[in-house]
Amino acid sequence: MWSALSWPVTLRTGSLVLRPIRHRDKAAWTALRHRNAGWLAPWEASNPDPEGFLPTYHQMVRSLTAQARQGSALPFLITEQDPGSRDARLVGQLTVSGITWGSAMTATLGYWIDSERAGRGLAPTAVALVTDYCFRELGLHRMEINIRPENSASLRVVEKLRFRDEGLRPRYLHIAGQWADHRSFALTSEEVPRGLLAPWLESLQPRQE
Repeated sequence: MWSALSWPVTLRTGSLVLRPIRHRDKAAWTALRHRNAGWLAPWEASNPDPEGFLPTYHQMVRSLTAQARQGSALPFLITEQDPGSRDARLVGQLTVSGITWGSAMTATLGYWIDSERAGRGLAPTAVALVTDYCFRELGLHRMEINIRPENSASLRVVEKLRFRDEGLRPRYLHIAGQWADHRSFALTSEEVPRGLLAPWLESLQPRQE
């Protein structure tokens, strides 16, 4: 369950480190987003209000940090840390949002990864690590991920982790300037009694003949 001590939190497995997003990350975050602009553009959230705008970096961090302290979000940066190094390089972002307590105990997860690091297992490892934390440490019951049907890279993440396909949500979110269909994927804690991370890491090990 959530308490005043639940945030900030840092999660680690191997060289992967998930840590809270901070105001001082602006330069690195902005540079990474700029370099990945074309890679991310088709999947970017947009404002349906023609006169509306998206938050600035600092507005985003303030909002996400406030939500984290209230127990309604977990805003992480995805970083990689080389063995023996104190520094970690930024490679993406993962946010657990819409956390609902009470009788629902559910949340929604979204993520993006540096195109140069895609296909190396970072995204599924991050999703598995966070989902295990939410199920085991926070006591959440259900995790949901919504993905554009055309986003093959993101679909591979939920397929690798065996999230259950719950079907199509027509015109679910405003993405890249229009209301866009999404496919919803979910897992409940009962479906993964061993968690997600251990089976996923085991699947990466070479098979013994």
